[in-house]
Amino acid sequence: MVSGPSASSAVGGPGRTSANASAKASPSARASPAVGASATPGGASKPKTAQVNSNGYHPPKTANPFSSMRSAPLDMSSVERRGQPTACQEPVQKKSRPHDLQEAPTYRATEEEWKDPFLLISKIRPEAEKYGICKVIPPKSWNPPFAIDTERFHFRTRKQELNSVEGTSRTSQSYQDGIAKYHKQYGSAPGGRMPQVDKKPLNLYKLKKAVEQRGGLNQVIKLKKWAEIGRELGYSGKIMSSLSTSLRTSYEKFIDPYEAYLKMAKPGVHQQLELKYGGPLTPSPAPSPMKRSTVHTPMSARDDSPARNATDALQASINGHAKDADRDTPMPDAGPASVAETSGGFTAINTGGFTAVNAGFTSVNRPLVAAADAKNTTPNNYHTPLPSSKNTPEYRPAGPGPTGLKRQMSVESTDSTKKDSTDQDEGDAGSRRSKRLKKGTVPTVAGSHMSVFRPSAPRISREETATPEDNCEQCGKGGDDGNFMLICDSCDHGYHGTCLDPPINAKPPNEWNCPRCLVGDGEFGFEEGGLYSLKQFQEKAFDFKQSYFENKMPVDPKLNCHRPVTEQDVEQEFWRLVADSEEDLTVEYGADIHCTTHGSGFPTMEKDPKNPYSTDPWNLNLLPLHPDSLFRHIKSDISGMTVPWVYVGMMFSTFCWHNEDHYAYSANYQHFGATKTWYGIPAEDSEKFENAMREAVPELFETQPDLLFQLVTLMPPEQLKKAGVRVYALDQRAGEFVITFPRAYHAGFNHGFNFNEAVNFAPSDWEPYGLEGVERLQSFRRQPCFSHDELLWTAAEGITSGGLTIQTARWLAPALDRIHKRELFQRTEFIGKHSFIADARLSSARGSEVKHNCPLRGEPSGECPLIFKTDDVDVPEEEYTCSYCKAFSYLSRFVCLKTGKVLCLLHAGEHGCCERPKEDRYMGTDHALYFRKSDEVMSSTYKKVADKAHLPEAWEEKYQKLLDEDAIMPLKAMRALLSEGEKIPYELPSLPAVRSFVDSCNHWVEEAANYTVRKQQNRRKSEKTWQITTRKSVGNGAQVQKEREMRNVSNIDRLLVEAAQIGFDCPEIVQLQERAEAVRAFQVNAERIIKSKGEAHEVDALEELLEEGQSFNVDMPELEDLARRLDQARWYDKAKAKKRVMISLDEVQELINEGKRLDIEPYDDLIRHYEAQLSQGMTWEKKAQELINAESVHYPQLQALSNQAQENFLPVAAETLTLVDQILHKQREAHRQIVDLNERSKSADYHKRPKYSEVADIMKKVEELQAKPQGTLDLEKEQKRHEDWMRKGKKLFGKTNAPLHILKSHMEYVLDRNVDCFNIEQDRPRGPAEPSSREQSPDGASRLHTNSWEDPSRGDVFCICRRPEQGMMIECEMCHEWYHGKCLKIARGKVKDEDKYTCPICDWRVKIPRDAARPKLEELVQWRDEIPSLPFQPEEAELLNKIIDNAQEFRNHISALCNPVLSQRAEAEVQRFFLRKIEGAEVLLAHETNFFRQELHKWCPVAPDPPPVLDQSKSTRKPRPTKLQKLLQQYNVDDPDDLPEEVKGKANSLKRKALNAAEAAAAANSGHNSMSGMSTSPRGTGYPFYSRNSSTQPQTPGLSIGSNSHVHPGHGPDSASVHGHHRSGSNAHMDAGQHHAYFMKDATHLVSPQLLIGDHHSAPTFEDRVAQGSTEIEDLLHTEEGKIKALEIFSRTEVGRHRAEEIFGTDIWNHPGAPMVGNRSMPTVNDPLGIGMGNEDDNHMFADLMNDDDNEESERHKTAEHSHFENMEVDRHEMESSVDV
Repeated sequence: MVSGPSASSAVGGPGRTSANASAKASPSARASPAVGASATPGGASKPKTAQVNSNGYHPPKTANPFSSMRSAPLDMSSVERRGQPTACQEPVQKKSRPHDLQEAPTYRATEEEWKDPFLLISKIRPEAEKYGICKVIPPKSWNPPFAIDTERFHFRTRKQELNSVEGTSRTSQSYQDGIAKYHKQYGSAPGGRMPQVDKKPLNLYKLKKAVEQRGGLNQVIKLKKWAEIGRELGYSGKIMSSLSTSLRTSYEKFIDPYEAYLKMAKPGVHQQLELKYGGPLTPSPAPSPMKRSTVHTPMSARDDSPARNATDALQASINGHAKDADRDTPMPDAGPASVAETSGGFTAINTGGFTAVNAGFTSVNRPLVAAADAKNTTPNNYHTPLPSSKNTPEYRPAGPGPTGLKRQMSVESTDSTKKDSTDQDEGDAGSRRSKRLKKGTVPTVAGSHMSVFRPSAPRISREETATPEDNCEQCGKGGDDGNFMLICDSCDHGYHGTCLDPPINAKPPNEWNCPRCLVGDGEFGFEEGGLYSLKQFQEKAFDFKQSYFENKMPVDPKLNCHRPVTEQDVEQEFWRLVADSEEDLTVEYGADIHCTTHGSGFPTMEKDPKNPYSTDPWNLNLLPLHPDSLFRHIKSDISGMTVPWVYVGMMFSTFCWHNEDHYAYSANYQHFGATKTWYGIPAEDSEKFENAMREAVPELFETQPDLLFQLVTLMPPEQLKKAGVRVYALDQRAGEFVITFPRAYHAGFNHGFNFNEAVNFAPSDWEPYGLEGVERLQSFRRQPCFSHDELLWTAAEGITSGGLTIQTARWLAPALDRIHKRELFQRTEFIGKHSFIADARLSSARGSEVKHNCPLRGEPSGECPLIFKTDDVDVPEEEYTCSYCKAFSYLSRFVCLKTGKVLCLLHAGEHGCCERPKEDRYMGTDHALYFRKSDEVMSSTYKKVADKAHLPEAWEEKYQKLLDEDAIMPLKAMRALLSEGEKIPYELPSLPAVRSFVDSCNHWVEEAANYTVRKQQNRRKSEKTWQITTRKSVGNGAQVQKEREMRNVSNIDRLLVEAAQIGFDCPEIVQLQERAEAVRAFQVNAERIIKSKGEAHEVDALEELLEEGQSFNVDMPELEDLARRLDQARWYDKAKAKKRVMISLDEVQELINEGKRLDIEPYDDLIRHYEAQLSQGMTWEKKAQELINAESVHYPQLQALSNQAQENFLPVAAETLTLVDQILHKQREAHRQIVDLNERSKSADYHKRPKYSEVADIMKKVEELQAKPQGTLDLEKEQKRHEDWMRKGKKLFGKTNAPLHILKSHMEYVLDRNVDCFNIEQDRPRGPAEPSSREQSPDGASRLHTNSWEDPSRGDVFCICRRPEQGMMIECEMCHEWYHGKCLKIARGKVKDEDKYTCPICDWRVKIPRDAARPKLEELVQWRDEIPSLPFQPEEAELLNKIIDNAQEFRNHISALCNPVLSQRAEAEVQRFFLRKIEGAEVLLAHETNFFRQELHKWCPVAPDPPPVLDQSKSTRKPRPTKLQKLLQQYNVDDPDDLPEEVKGKANSLKRKALNAAEAAAAANSGHNSMSGMSTSPRGTGYPFYSRNSSTQPQTPGLSIGSNSHVHPGHGPDSASVHGHHRSGSNAHMDAGQHHAYFMKDATHLVSPQLLIGDHHSAPTFEDRVAQGSTEIEDLLHTEEGKIKALEIFSRTEVGRHRAEEIFGTDIWNHPGAPMVGNRSMPTVNDPLGIGMGNEDDNHMFADLMNDDDNEESERHKTAEHSHFENMEVDRHEMESSVDV
């Protein structure tokens, strides 16, 4: 068992009324929630019905298992728990303790110590085992959670009557009960009245003991000791005069006759008990039975008792079924209801059966018992109580293996249908008290140590249907033979009157008790208590403690209330109640509750695998299976030993004196709750304790010699101390462990509600105690929990531990030796007896002395009746359990083939297992002998374990042998010994010394290897780090110093001396001696070479000698000098070799420096040569750097320098020479490419000319050169000419200011747009069409796919763009064509449903927004015609051809419609259709546009005036602000002079660029006047532009509501089409007759109508407009501000200045605010800002300055003409745009 509380609830002795403690303490105390517990008065004799206990009737299986019950959960904050405020604090030191007991030690573990429980316990064991128990407090960080579900956890308790557990009190009660029955039966006490003194019952037992202590009755009478005895019994002196007489009379009248009867009746009763137990009373084979309560409780009440009926109803409600109102329901698995017989006046409290606490639970690893096994039960053949689970209160854990030893009973069936009557004896498995579980069984009550009756001895079989009182207990016969039967009123057993001694011939008139009940058999047990949840039991415990001490504590005068109850108060009160035989107090205790069915308080891997505490080594579920625990070799679980039990206590609940099963260690952990006080007795005093118990209560041991196994007896520590027993105490609180040690007796009690968990474990030092415990169990004929022999052999085979280890073998070897010798001895003894009897019988039969062939001796078994077999097969435990001593016969078993009984070799043949005589049994007739292991297997196994265990000693012997044999230790042998020792996983005493010796030798060998081993890795890879000279050192100073000391040549001699001192032998010593000789020889040769300074030595010879010296790995003076001589020789060879080789300056410098470092003389020829080379190389380097860094590189000089260096082997910097070669290479490559491009650009075949992109790439590379190769300027001019062609194209498309690369992308856009607008295949004239849907416009790739003409899903096209509907669409009120809002730049938010829109096609006044200008087709053709004259192939040529071809194809298609003679009104819609397509195209077809507009105005006039003639189509976008304008806007100023100083420079630069661009634009315009002239009508009437702010511009009539219109008119030059208009604003009128003259030169020519256009002229300059008398200029000159502005414009050109002087006079330049002229700085073409820069010849210089200003940081070092062209063109085009504005 474990070191936890073992008992539950006690009841009072016979004749005493005991009530529930809580009921006695307070009227409001709680009874069991499950059953009633109140006492019921009444003294009627009990009926002959099935028995019930004090809590009502309990069937063996409840309909509703406990696992299905639910109760209120326990509030964990309401209990004392570690780490919570409710936790009870550990006192520093206990002030005092009752009985003056010394405290057991307490240990506080550190975090490191807590990691391994077995290591910690082994550390504290030497001290702690002297006390028997100790307390271990975990670290604060260790606090496992409580893992039990408190809602589902239910348990049943046992009642404990405190003064009944004390041995003396129980003996006294038993004696007085027996004497009362005796005198009542024989008439000595009429009416059952016993003697009283001073109106109190006289304690006859104390009187008897007092008389015996004084020498007996005669001696007391003689010495007149009665008064002394009276005072000892506690009677006052007032009655001393009559006290002596009363005591003497009482003794003589009551005690003396009863003692005489005992002397006469005891032998017969003991013989009866021996027959029942199957052997002598000492030792006893089975536990004591349950004690019967004689109080009037529901258990003992009659059937018609109201209390009985009430408790039956309560129990039925719990069990899930109702009972009959007037009778008990028989148990479903029990036989016919009968009254179990008891002895000693006690009635078994559980003969009617009880409810298993966990009947509803299923074992975690065992199946439920079959239903059939629970029904085939018959009464016991011998009319004795059945020791099985069928009708006894057995209970067992839910784990595998056998049942519990100290707390559990076997649940094997004793079904009479399976075994005949001879099997139902002491060998029945029901007599076992094992912790193991059996298959096919269900655990019963998880409670206290309930006992069952011992099985009886073989007797004459009764009739199967007879009740116990129908057959005689002596003869076994019924009462129908004429003999009357007497029924004992205490045990209900029957006896024939003639079978009694003395015989009784007539039935006594009064109550009759059998001799066994009058003498007493000492049986005692605990009653079953109530069924509780944790919360219910907590409330019961709290109410009990509160009510008990409510009025017992003194009042504190300061607090004016009762003083709080202390632990000392509870402890003193506990021992007072235990010792007080008069005051009865009953408490309840939930003990031995199985974790396998109810759950463990610790987390487990099955339920909570992620919780770290589920794998913690201190988890009690894992502690027994620790790698160092011997219990891991047990093949099955043992509940209570290897599987924990839990205990739920209340105040005063106790566990009695006991030690652990098999003398094992135990660990008890308190999860929460009140203090638990422990008392411990060290193992050394265990015999003293047992003797003290026997001396104190010999009567109990007389019939119960195994009393200490039953955990039902207490004895106060004070009494034990008087007997010389050391007793120690400690208090366990929540979160603390209590450890008990082997053989240590311990007991204790609880201070209140608490929850503990306990388990056994077994370190290796436990084994001797375990064997002693098994032998002790065998001596008391008690079954052990497991087979000790099996554990040892399992460990030896390494089945459960994965192999045999030395640690296991060390403890296992002596253990195996003991059982091996014991087994061999027992086998030899049995074989000897068997052979003697068999040989004697055979010799007698044959008439001569012969020996029979015995299989036990390895002979043929034909003559031997004994069946012998060696079979190493696992069998059930009951098949190798000795039926006599209950020991496990694991290695050998003797089986009776007739009865099936098994005996161990110790009792084989000797004990009567059948009716055969002893000789036949020894002979082997009808018997078999089975050996589990043969002698050879046992011997070999023991040898294997012994050899394993002897490994450390064997190693030590080898070591000692080496020490004895050799004075000088061989290193090889010592290394092998060390290697062997390190492989032994065990601590060897001499191993550290051997390791130290070998390490010293290895260190010596390692150091010696530096001088003996010629290995490359031991040498320096670089001579610079090897030589100890002025060269660089590797590592820090300490490392260098260490290396220097290691290379000291004296170390060789030192090592040789150390080797002799250490005293070892190895080959390295000889090698080092040889190396020392070689070093000395080297020193001699080196000294000879060093001294011969004038001689020349070969490098190879020097290297060989130096290499030899370096291989020694030592520093010698000769090495330094020899190395210097070698370095000098190498320098000369190297200097000579490089004399005619081109090397770098650094190499020359290094060579010179190296020569000086090697002490080469300055006058040496090689030194002088290289110094001259160094000087020349530095001069070359300087000159090369000058040329490289010059602004203009002179490539011939660079080429000359390169040739000079290579031809004269000058030492130059490799980087410089490489840079020179790279510059020359780039120059040559660039020149080659430029020449190639120039030649190709002049090719007569246009298609062989280079692409422009190729030229641009080459020119970018040329810009990176510091000087331009020859031919670059020609190529630049050609590039400029090609780019001018591109700029011309940009201007045609209105992209003047855009970069050059935009031209191609814009042309792609134009082509894409024209493809749709000029489409004549799919897009044909049609009537008005409605959009098919209003889906939003597609984006990206989907849009491209949708706009494709090949797309079958493409619907009608609309608008001028001729694309499908997209986004917002707006319908023309006139032509009903739909237009894209995006194409007309109409925002969605500005359009209203009521607005009416007229498209630009119907009303020419409505302007079409355009992002770019539209060139005329004729201009594009002219532009294309210039391509063959270009030097390069333009990238845009292909696109241009496609655009022209597409437009020309469309023009040809509609040419028939442009005939004014054939035009009719019916063609108006067709003309409108084609005009819409023409307006949407990005190429202007001027003739067709004007024709269709005029025709539509004629047929369908909307505007009052006819449309003007169009000659060009410009962009309507506003010009982008210039950089200067952006800068002014940024600083919110109008004048650049108002800008901050830090940005004025930038503003001036931008201003100069703008003026310069204006001049460039003017020059460009003068060269292209034919391209920019304004068209005039044949009549010469021009249509001038409207100014931006002109008020005369007509409103756009597109929308009928001007204020809300979303279509806005064009403004000034931003309009879609530039048209002429009379200055007066009058409407121009063209009649039909004049209409044709506008479009035709020859009216008769109808084939190809052409638009009549005048000659092209350039746009009039400002000066021209002044000369022409423009009204705008005249208005400008009349204001002062306008005058100054005009002067500024005039001052820009020479013509302008002359014109200004003509208008204003020659002195106009002196006018305030006028620009400076004459001597003043005036703006000129080359000096636009008038800052006095150069003249007309300084164009390039001015351009360079402009570029320098613009790229001041990036182009500072470039030549003046490098970046002129493209930047100048960009600035010029920007200025052109600004001037146009």
